[in-house]
Amino acid sequence: MENPTLVLISLLVAGTLMIGAEIFIPGAILGTIGGIALFAAVIVGFTISPETGFYTLSGVFVLTVLTVIAWIRLFPRSAIGQKMTLNEDGKAFKSSDSRQALMGATGIAASELRPAGFALINGKRIDVVAEGGIIEIDLPIKVVKVEGNRVVVRKANG
Repeated sequence: MENPTLVLISLLVAGTLMIGAEIFIPGAILGTIGGIALFAAVIVGFTISPETGFYTLSGVFVLTVLTVIAWIRLFPRSAIGQKMTLNEDGKAFKSSDSRQALMGATGIAASELRPAGFALINGKRIDVVAEGGIIEIDLPIKVVKVEGNRVVVRKANG
């Protein structure tokens, strides 16, 4: 090696930057390469001297611990973190029993049902699936089955 100290510094900077870039370019490729660069920096540190190796290892370890703590505390509140994480409890996303109340209800097809589309039932726009083929827009429909969030309708008589 021409200048091992320069290689050590380059690996530390490159590894840190790649791990930081992982925030903006997810996929674990840059983070993995960054981790390998930091590991290589530790090895280069030990080739310079045992003391430099231990300082490098300690620095990488402390930096890793501080980064994980900062990530856990700060990332969810950042602009990027808020776009990538949920702001509500997952319980709010469960389907309610209100769909069961639609059983037997009538309405009109708000879009052409091919077989999926929208219907107006009890004044609300509902995602529905037509049973038995296409139902034209504005035709009367009736709910014949409710399975979780899936509402099945068929053309109403009359």
